[in-house]
Amino acid sequence: MKIYTKTGDQGLTSLIGGTRVPKSSLRIECYGTVDEVNSYIGLVRDQEVNAGRRDLLKEIQDRLFTIGSSLAADPEKSRMKIPDLRAEDITLLEQEMDRMNEALPELREFILPGGHQAVSFAHVARCVCRRAERLVVALREDSFVADLVAIYLNRLSDYLFVLSRTMAHELQAEEVTWKPRL
Repeated sequence: MKIYTKTGDQGLTSLIGGTRVPKSSLRIECYGTVDEVNSYIGLVRDQEVNAGRRDLLKEIQDRLFTIGSSLAADPEKSRMKIPDLRAEDITLLEQEMDRMNEALPELREFILPGGHQAVSFAHVARCVCRRAERLVVALREDSFVADLVAIYLNRLSDYLFVLSRTMAHELQAEEVTWKPRL
């Protein structure tokens, strides 16, 4: 099977359901950004410090493919059965955050991203996830997007923040706090 189809050479692509849209459309930007988050989470998953979390991170990547499928479908024309997010997917992230937070010092200041390369990767994933969430919120103003999509992305960015702190703690990397200039 060839990867290239040449059908997008003029700047259009097809949604699930057959609708042709510009590659610059907000819907395409949404699922493209979700794909970007997914790629960064793969990078985070590959960090040795996350050996015990690889299965969970892979599950998160699977949920991001679910979100991408949902966003890639024309909400009015697609008849394809697309997997759904479930409330328990969000609950899992919340439970994992609660578990990780138990071992972390209380957060009293803003944290500057960094301290270790692996931690920085998690912060980049968090930032891209926040961008995906903002784009999805904008798309919802004009088109149907399942509520759980935005909720999941919101919770995932929180999870990635707590994960970055946990990784820093486990790697004994310094958490640099923001000291505003006065």
